[in-house]
Amino acid sequence: MPLLGEKDANYLRKTFSEQLLSNVKLLVFVDDPSVCEYCDPTQQILEELAELGEKIETTVYNVKTDKATAGMYKVEMTPAIVILNDSGKDTGIRFYGIPSGHEFSSLIQDIIMVSSGNVSFFNEDLSKKIRSINTPVKIRVFVTPSCPYCPKAVIEAHGAAILNEHITAEMIEANEFPELSMKYGVSSVPHTVINERHSFVGAYPETAFVSELFKALGGM
Repeated sequence: MPLLGEKDANYLRKTFSEQLLSNVKLLVFVDDPSVCEYCDPTQQILEELAELGEKIETTVYNVKTDKATAGMYKVEMTPAIVILNDSGKDTGIRFYGIPSGHEFSSLIQDIIMVSSGNVSFFNEDLSKKIRSINTPVKIRVFVTPSCPYCPKAVIEAHGAAILNEHITAEMIEANEFPELSMKYGVSSVPHTVINERHSFVGAYPETAFVSELFKALGGM
């Protein structure tokens, strides 16, 4: 049974037809259903998206039988989604957990951004600052599907990853990974952690987000 209703499927088919400019590759990493409750529905939703857009390709890997590929992309948990651009380059975008509820919109926006190469919400000055970063950065954004403010925080982090290959940006569904949420003291969302040592709560305006990013890097 499809997870996407007919109305939503038709809307996405039209959106993808009009807005996708180049191919996007979605890599889905799963584990056995006995240890990964949300792996099967995550795989299904990604396969349904591939059927709706001719420029979307979905490939499924099992972390037990495809260890080399999981290692190549440094996949740490399942379910996981990695997004590649048309040339097969890793964009640094990661989803850990099913992209359901409000986070489904984050996934759709990411697909469009990667396909178009357009991260329009960062102005020229902010984009230049993000591109100037020359050290590895890991951004983790903890979310829940019911949080209406979380997609903004996720999209900003993912947009930064698209602009700079040194940045990896992860959406982490807080309820699916409670031990990790506890480790970082996540009590409300969105909760963003940068390079393990700097964190903030809330969906910040773009300028404030970039300011926090540079605070985490020691004010580069």
